[in-house]
Amino acid sequence: MDILVLSDSHGAVAPMIRAVELTAPNLIIHLGDCWRDGERLHTYFPDIPLEQVPGNCDFRPTEPAERLLVLRDKRILLCHGHTYGVKQSLVTAGFAAEEQQLDLFLFGHTHKPLVDRRGRTLFLNPGSIGDSTRPSYAVVTIQGGQLDGRTVWLA
Repeated sequence: MDILVLSDSHGAVAPMIRAVELTAPNLIIHLGDCWRDGERLHTYFPDIPLEQVPGNCDFRPTEPAERLLVLRDKRILLCHGHTYGVKQSLVTAGFAAEEQQLDLFLFGHTHKPLVDRRGRTLFLNPGSIGDSTRPSYAVVTIQGGQLDGRTVWLA
């Protein structure tokens, strides 16, 4: 299973479309900042499931700030990251990952790609697909009971 992870699109739908074309994912995850971009992307690829959470720039009071997915026995938390203070450190995120026994903690907000394994948890930030100079995204693969992730600069 290949999962495309996007965040911080800020109105830039074209780079998201290109990332989908390059990765042909089984699932798309959008981690906020701009919720509507995720919805627009889904109209181009309605057969690919979309999961998303709102970011600090999204006004979605009825949507939960985070979601827990269980995919192929892997516990995955989706959040934008602002509620965990990820611009300062991953300490609070680390406590949440340990408490919830997460395999993958997905977040955005910083606009900086990151792949960092701490214990059983992989912390992954796809960076900003909406960055006008260097857009990035992430691909998470779950295969044979293993979970792996990488960030990619969109060329």
